Amino acid sequence: MIFGQDRQELRQMYIDAWLKSQAGDILSPLEAQIAQVVGDHPEYQGMLTSEVLGESFTPEGGETNPFLHMGLHLAIREQVATDRPPGIAGIFGELQHKTGDQHAAEHQALDCLAETLWEAQSNNTMPDELAYLERLRRI
Repeated sequence: MIFGQDRQELRQMYIDAWLKSQAGDILSPLEAQIAQVVGDHPEYQGMLTSEVLGESFTPEGGETNPFLHMGLHLAIREQVATDRPPGIAGIFGELQHKTGDQHAAEHQALDCLAETLWEAQSNNTMPDELAYLERLRRI
């Protein structure tokens, strides 16, 4: 399993991928994707050390969880690449055209994905793909 339930292992994947990319080592396709997302976020690069493995990033503390944030970027990129849910590639393409920037478009889409996932978790249901796509269209 690539993405397990162990938070520390998942976070270590980000750290390892970034360190390997900085060292010029050969990366697996997944590591390359992770390193690209980390590269797009210079504000997180310096904190990718073993000290953050057990850290809790809480909204109550006014903190953004950098691993969640970067993971949502990866999710958006995978969704667009596979057009899953169906139609997201076109909707995202329009959003990217509006913003003029892939990263900015991803940031807008992240809010929609996070809201959809939060609703599903709160209701103990599968994410509502149609509601998610509608949120994206409204941007």
